[in-house]
Amino acid sequence: MTEFHVKTSARNQLVEITDQVRDAINAAGTKSGLCVVYCTHTTAAITVNENADPDVVHDMLLYLNRTVPKDQPGFRHGEGNSDSHIKASLVGPSVTLLVNDGDLALGRWQGVYFCEFDGPRSRTVMVKVVG
Repeated sequence: MTEFHVKTSARNQLVEITDQVRDAINAAGTKSGLCVVYCTHTTAAITVNENADPDVVHDMLLYLNRTVPKDQPGFRHGEGNSDSHIKASLVGPSVTLLVNDGDLALGRWQGVYFCEFDGPRSRTVMVKVVG
């Protein structure tokens, strides 16, 4: 298993981590199998989406922030970050990806993203490759 850290600079931010995941696959030496990318935090998530047009990241964050606003009346969590927990649950803590010929089997425009919903922070991502 490989672990790496992501330092975020905003409360809500998507950071592409495709290269770090590829590095973990290379380190594992696996040519064919599965790769699980997992976030160990309750206010962050992992997803796969388009990495060619930065407007996709903008639009995703815009939608999530409109759908789950920070100051939603009725939230009771004492830390004031209920929206972060909800966004993390909606997106999910992990993705499972295929490894083929020693590389991620991603589509042409796909990338792996760490999703920060309660930053800025330093976060941990774990990658497990099984072949």
